[in-house]
Amino acid sequence: MEEIKDIKPQQSIELLKSLHILTRDGKLNQDSRRKLKQVYHLYQLIEPYLEKALVTNPHFSLVDHGAGKSYLGFILYDLFLKDKGGALFAIEHRPELIEKAKALAETLKFDRMHFFASDIKNSLDDASLPHKVDMVTALHACDTATDDAILFGLKKEAQYIVLIPCCQAEVSKTLRSDKSDQLKYTLSELWRHPIHTREFGSHLTNVLRCLLLEGMGYKVTVTELVGWEHSMKNELIMAENIHQPKKIALDRIEEILKTCHLESLRSRFLPTI
Repeated sequence: MEEIKDIKPQQSIELLKSLHILTRDGKLNQDSRRKLKQVYHLYQLIEPYLEKALVTNPHFSLVDHGAGKSYLGFILYDLFLKDKGGALFAIEHRPELIEKAKALAETLKFDRMHFFASDIKNSLDDASLPHKVDMVTALHACDTATDDAILFGLKKEAQYIVLIPCCQAEVSKTLRSDKSDQLKYTLSELWRHPIHTREFGSHLTNVLRCLLLEGMGYKVTVTELVGWEHSMKNELIMAENIHQPKKIALDRIEEILKTCHLESLRSRFLPTI
């Protein structure tokens, strides 16, 4: 076992035990040490956005979509919001996970953590959530849930949006469904084979997401979470609203959808805000 010298001084030991990052006797084994480094790496990437949000609004709000066990939310609250301010709203459609997270937050006295058993679409109409939010996060929100989180962020005028996209089957399914007609075009060689259909569909989905954010005025950074082992999907999309909409980005979405014969998905990637 390793001692806990690598843990940040403001970190709650009880939280890390509850998240199974620390053993019951408060130590790190090799696997949990690796997990802790991954968590801190992600936190370091998000922290600058939190600092900016705090400067702009001491009572800033962060919404974590598809929160699951609220792993990310608890870490962000413990390392930043706990001492500096702000409120965190965790949204997860599985009620049993929400109840467990609520109980842990009460135990730790994380009073500004709020939990909602809802999906992302319905959360847009939830009057108990802030009308406007400062930051939206969505880590591994499956299939179209990442797109729903983007729409939520846009409609709530979020200053910052942080995404680790998960699988998205819509594009790949659409590419497959009309393949016989699409094979007339040379470009379809990019997705002719099934494994290429899946990978190209995933890549294209994230390209379209980034273009949408840029078109709506965000500065977008795409990077890789090196060593992130919770999922094969380790692409990190970070967007900051600089209020400079790019019409060319929206035009390129139109062109890509037309070129790849994905016009049926126009409302997904060019939603009405």
